[in-house]
Amino acid sequence: MTELDPITEFREDHRKARDGLLDIIEALKAKDVVRAREILGNLNILLGPHFKYEEETLYPTLKVFLGEYVDQLIEEHDGVIETALICAELLKKDTLTDEEAEQAAHAARALLVHVSNCDGLAILSERLSSQELKELGVKFAAARETGVSLLDWAEKIRKK
Repeated sequence: MTELDPITEFREDHRKARDGLLDIIEALKAKDVVRAREILGNLNILLGPHFKYEEETLYPTLKVFLGEYVDQLIEEHDGVIETALICAELLKKDTLTDEEAEQAAHAARALLVHVSNCDGLAILSERLSSQELKELGVKFAAARETGVSLLDWAEKIRKK
């Protein structure tokens, strides 16, 4: 079975999400709907396995440090998913009004806050045992192997 360094991979996913969100903001400023749609599609693919891993594996493991704060992280995911759905719906259009483009860009900026906050979990993960980290790496790889997109995972698989 594939094994990953869960801390390195977790942080790299956050870098990709950060860059994608910043790129989508730029595309929306330019009203380049095609480019924004493409970026959102890439984020959808990247974040499905990531969210699956977080909610099913990482958050329960970090509960030893965070206690009930883990529930807030899941609530943040609810907001991210809702925002992604709204953006996906907006980006089905061929063109956006100034207001729609700004609304979508504002949503992307809000998602950057979650990316930033969530990346801080890596520092807590460093306190886990080598066996726990190994198990996290295996589960992260398994989540990636599913290849499920964020919106499909949220709609069809996520346990809420």
